[in-house]
This record gives sequence, structure tokens and C-alpha cells, in this order.
Amino acid sequence: MAAESVGSKSTVLSLPVLPLDDEVVLPGMVVPLDLNDPDVRAAVEAAQAAARSAPGKPRVLLVPRIDGTYAGTGVLGTVEQVGRLADGDPGALIRGRERVRIGAGTTGPGAALWVEGTLVEEDVPDPLPGAVTELVTEYKALATSWLRKRGAWQVVDRVQQIEEVSPLADNSGYSPFLTLHQKVALLETADPVARLKLATEQLREHLAEQDVAESIAKDVQEGVDKQQREFLLRRQLDAVRKELRELNGDGDGEDESDDYRARVEAADLPQKVREAALKEVDKLERASEQSPEGGWIRTWLDTVLELPWHERTEDQYDIEGARAVLDAEHAGLADVKERITEYLAVRKRRAERGLGVVGGRRGGAVLALVGPPGVGKTSLGESVAHAMGRSFVRVALGGVRDEAEIRGHRRTYVGALPGRIVRAIKEAGSMNPVVLLDEIDKVGSDFRGDPAAALLEVLDPAQNHTFRDHYLEVELDLSDVVFLATANVLEAIPEALLDRMELVRLDGYTEDEKVVIARDHLLPRQLERAGLDPEEVTLDEGALRKLAGEYTREAGVRTLERAIARLLRKVAAQHELGERALPFTVTDGELRGLIGRPHHVPESAQDPAERRTAVPGVATGLAVTGAGGDVLYVEASLADPETGAAGLTLTGQLGDVMKESAQIALSFLRSRGAELELPVGDLKDRGVHIHFPAGAVPKDGPSAGVTMTTALASLLSGRPVRTDVAMTGEVSLTGRVLPIGGVKQKLLAAHRAGVTTVVIPKRNEADLDDVPAEVLEKLDVHPVTDVRQVLELALSPATRGATPEVSIAA
Repeated sequence: MAAESVGSKSTVLSLPVLPLDDEVVLPGMVVPLDLNDPDVRAAVEAAQAAARSAPGKPRVLLVPRIDGTYAGTGVLGTVEQVGRLADGDPGALIRGRERVRIGAGTTGPGAALWVEGTLVEEDVPDPLPGAVTELVTEYKALATSWLRKRGAWQVVDRVQQIEEVSPLADNSGYSPFLTLHQKVALLETADPVARLKLATEQLREHLAEQDVAESIAKDVQEGVDKQQREFLLRRQLDAVRKELRELNGDGDGEDESDDYRARVEAADLPQKVREAALKEVDKLERASEQSPEGGWIRTWLDTVLELPWHERTEDQYDIEGARAVLDAEHAGLADVKERITEYLAVRKRRAERGLGVVGGRRGGAVLALVGPPGVGKTSLGESVAHAMGRSFVRVALGGVRDEAEIRGHRRTYVGALPGRIVRAIKEAGSMNPVVLLDEIDKVGSDFRGDPAAALLEVLDPAQNHTFRDHYLEVELDLSDVVFLATANVLEAIPEALLDRMELVRLDGYTEDEKVVIARDHLLPRQLERAGLDPEEVTLDEGALRKLAGEYTREAGVRTLERAIARLLRKVAAQHELGERALPFTVTDGELRGLIGRPHHVPESAQDPAERRTAVPGVATGLAVTGAGGDVLYVEASLADPETGAAGLTLTGQLGDVMKESAQIALSFLRSRGAELELPVGDLKDRGVHIHFPAGAVPKDGPSAGVTMTTALASLLSGRPVRTDVAMTGEVSLTGRVLPIGGVKQKLLAAHRAGVTTVVIPKRNEADLDDVPAEVLEKLDVHPVTDVRQVLELALSPATRGATPEVSIAA
């Protein structure tokens, strides 16, 4: 048996070492060891050899060996039995007894390593203090909780039966969750109470970690169960829908509308658009069903898939046929028809030479149709699409104030939509429609942005082939779209936007053109609306001409169409009341009995004594308003010298430019009136009052300068202005007549008003080329350079022997 010496304080033992690789045995533990291990076999055989000479079981020293290094404390173990293990290999059953502090090496029988060791004495107070008792109770409670979770009920009873501190602490050596270093720490802790505290702390930490792990596992399991349940319910729902489709005869195919990946891959999309769509599909597949992002992505994908990325209509290159369509649907408007014909001719030649796409751009066009209301700007857009064989879409911009209406909303906003341009392309079903931007001059701006600024890229032929909508965020090619913009007032369009468009003016119709439009377009449409056949009611040309000339006075034909509708309604009502038989032909003599007196009798048709220009101080001018050209009367008067009211008075809601023109006219007559043989002394001593009738209508511009000068000269000379003369032009301080704008509209207005002689600036003579020939034939146009020429033409000849009369009120 091993040598043993007994001292006063400790017991020294000489034992063979049985090394334990990556394993720790504590006192009280029973472990089986494989004898195939040379170290284990050597230690057991050495212990058996030593036991032959001494009573008792063979004893070994169980020492943990970590990375080739032995621990400083081991356990005295007895070999309980040597035999076969469960797998048939030879083995030994060893029980740990007491702790041994390892000392120096020694010699002994066999091949094993022998060392001297000292038994570690344990001092446990008896009875146990209260704190130790509580510690024992806590450890048992923790150990019981852990064992119950594992279902080890028999071990629970064994732990509850242990009353001593040291065995209870060493019992934690069986715990599988302890690491090798934790077990070594328990082995090297000699104090039983400290060892129990350490075991309790280790067990408490493990239970806390286990609770966290169980909580995470529970959450994961609940999520998995929820997904599995949702998956199962959706599969059941799909099966129910499939059965319903079969019952309703809709086929047995699956609903592919939700399979966005298949739809994107099957769609004919540009490469960059396809890549962006597939990225969104990936996001959709990762998003949960309850996530709002899934709905946003589906809406975006639907919009992208519905856009006609590669759909284009073939242009009709029958130039003569296109011109015939325009002539059939619109009378007049030669400028617009000529521009569309030029566009089609150029596109035809480019297509024949393989120049359809140059630099990524196609030959789109941007035309701005500017003119008064009712001249057919909006309907002309549809005629252009018809002539070209393209789809037509109208985009109403009147009152639009949000920049996102043009470029779309960002997808981060709830209810985001693409802009009106993208929606127009989608509605048209092709990438080359005719898009009419109606009322572009009515676009407003506020804190939400300026829509007119957003149109800069849309209407720029150099940029719109890579147009980006804020909602789509992919490039959209607008270079093949024909944009037509309509406006009433040119000045209301921002200059930068106007620079991107080609301006085409529609200045109104002549009386002959109105008669043709009424006969070919308005009358058939209103006959149908009134429920009358063309054979039942006819209007002769005299009635149509009187309707256009005396019952209406406008640049367009809207009021004329309303007058025709009123006339036909009256005839239909009289027929239903039995007062009139059909068929019936309306002549100009029948108009007054049907729809009353005419509202716009020309000055030339009135009694000479009742005309406005019958008295000195009244002149006829020409102006341009938002409704087209118009006739403007200027009245002048001199105040009674006894009132003492000197100076210039202007009335009629005039703008600053027109007020300055009045000052210039007055200054010219004061400085040059003597040359014209005018009593200019009255201008110094008496107040001058110039009034523009229709005072509720704002007026501005420099073109009334010669008219005001003529009115003052007529007032001072006592010579009335000729009734058949109207004039326009800016006047300078030296009496020069300067050019103005809107000559065509003004001459059309003069023609409608029955004026036969028109005075215009000499430098506007080139603008006469735009005036219809039939209007010029009926007008005597006098280009002038000086006010003296105007006065010579406009003032009536002076009566011999008569003295000029100055009226106080014109």
C-alpha cells in the first residue's frame, strides 16, 4: 500500500498519478475510466501492486491535466472495481474520496508517476451558522429547479438528502454545463463554505442564461408557429379560390397577378427599369404581409408594368392626307397647319434616311398655341393627333399649384402617385402620343413648389429623353412625344418655359372664316343637340354673317355657337307649341324676331349724329385683351378755367405705361401744338381729363399713345375724328410713331367693328403679311412715322370760317 505518515496537522501520502485530460473529478464522484489509456492503466496497475502489501483498496491520485500542465490539487480516488465497460473495453470504476495538495515527486512500483501529497483538511462549523444554512437552502432550491427542468426527479431526492456543506458543494461536479476551468476552481477551493458559494453562483448564472435562451427560443418558436399558421391558412385560401374559379368556369390556372417576379421577367422592359423592378420584387419577397411597404411596392410595380415602355404608334406620313384632315376639322389657322405639315415632312425624310433616333433622342416637338378663348386651341390638339395617327391625351393645368402634380410624389409619402406626365403616357398606351398641356398660363405656385419650373425638363427637347419622375425614379423617354401647350396670355408664361417652346399665335377668325365654321361645324353639332334634322332647319349665309358680325363680337366662335344654339332652341320650342311649321329657313330678317336685337352694331351703321366720334375729343383706338383684339375709344375734355383745376386727370383703371403715354401726348402737344396750329394756351391754363370707357376693365400698354394725341388734337382744333378711322402706335416726345405688338389681332378687331381705315406704325408694316388677305382687302391701312401724318388722316377737314370749340365734357 502507499506510504503514509501521520503528523500533528496533516497527512502525507505517496500515490500514483492518474492524469485526467480535459476532465475533473471531485470528492464523492464515481467515474469509469478506460484502461486502454496507457496513463490510466499504468496508474491502476501501480496502485494494485502497492495494495498487495497493505490492506484496503488500491488508491490513485486523480489530477486534472490541462494542455499538458497538471493542476496543483488532485483527488484521492479508490479503485472500486476493474472489469469491462459497457462497450466491452477494459475499464476501472474509481470513486473520489478527498482533496490532496500535490507535492514533490517520488518513486514507487510500476510505470506510473508517483508524487507525495497532503490531505486537505476541511473545517466545517457545527452547528452551521444561519448564513450557511440559507446558502445550503438556496443551492438546493437552484439545483432542484435545474434538475426538474431536465426531468431528473431521482437526482432531486438525492440532492435534498445531502445535509453537509462539502458534499453538497462537490455534488455540482456532475453538472454538465460547468466548464473545465470552473470545475478546477471548485477543486482548488479548500473551504467548503466558499466552495458552496462558488457552486451556487455558477448555478445561478447558468439558470439566468437558460431563462434568456428559453425566452428567445420561445419567441422564435412563436414567430415560426405564426408563419406556419399563416402559410397554412394562405394555402387553404388559395385552394378555396381555385375551387371557386373551377365552379365559376374561370379555369383552373393559378392567379398569376401576385407573382410579380414572373410578371417582371415576362414583361418587355428596358434593362435599367427591369433591374430596378427586380430589386423591388426582392424587397417585396422579404417584406411581411402586414408591412405597409408591401402595398407601396405592389402599387409601384403595377405602375411600372402598366407603362407602355416599347409601345409606339406608327406615324402617318401621308402629308397631303394629314393636311386634308386639318383643313376638314379646322377652318383658317394656316400658321398652325403649316407648322404641323413641316413637322411631318421632316419626320418622314428622317425616317427614310434612318435618322429616327439621333443621340438617344427622337424628333419630338413642343408647340405653344397662344390666342384668345374660343379659337380652337384645345380641339386643334386632337386634330393634330388625328392627322399624325397618334394617341391624344389632354392634361389640364389650370389652377395646378403643386410641383408634385408634374414630377410625381416621393414614394415615402402616403398615397404617392406618379405625375400627370407619366399618367398621360400610361393613359395614351404609347410612348409617342400627342399630349396637350391645356391652359399652361393658368399654372400657379405656392409653398408646394412651382409646377411651371417642373415643366422645364419635360418641355426641353435636349433633356426630356431622360426624364425622371419622383415616383418612378427610373428614366422615361419623352423625346418622341409631341407636346402642345395652350395659353390665352403670353405674358403669363415664364420666360424660361416659353424659351423651350415654339410659339404659334392664333389671333382669331375673320368674319368669312366664322361663317364657314358655323356652317360646317357649329350648325350640324347644334342641330343634333336640339333634336332637329338638317332638312328641318337651315340658316342662310346672310343670317350666319349677321350672327357673326352683329350678335357676337369675339376672336373665337364660342359666343357664336351659343347664339346658334339659342336660335335652334327657339325654333324647336315654337314648333312643339304649334307656332311654326317645319322645314324652316332662317334669314337675317328673321333673327330679331327669334333672338332679339343685335348687341354689336358697327359705328358705321349708326346714325352719324349718334356716333361716339361725332363730337371733337373722341378717337378710336385698337387694343389687345385676353379675349383677342378689341376697339378702344378715348375721350378727352378740358375743364372750365373758372374752376382753377389745372393738370392732367386720367380715369378708366389705367396701368402705369398707359398713364405715361398720356403724359407724353400732353407734353408733345404743349411743345409742338403751335406748329400744328392748335390753341395750346388752353392746355396750360385749364385741366385736361382723359377717360377710357369700360372703366371696370384694367388697361395698360403704350399703343394708345397716338390715339390720346389725336383725341386731344381733335378737342383743341374742334375737328371731329373720322368715324371710319382707328389707330394704334406708341408716340414719342418728338412726335415719332413707334412700333407696337398684336397688329394682326387689332386689324381683325377693326374689321369686326366695321372700321375701314387703320393707321399703324411704319415699322409694323412687315406684320401685315400675317393678316388674312380678305381682311386687308376691306381695310385701308396707312403705315405712318409721325403724329402729323396721323392727324392729317384722322381729323375731319376744318370748316372754312369756323373757330375751334373746346368742349368741357366729351
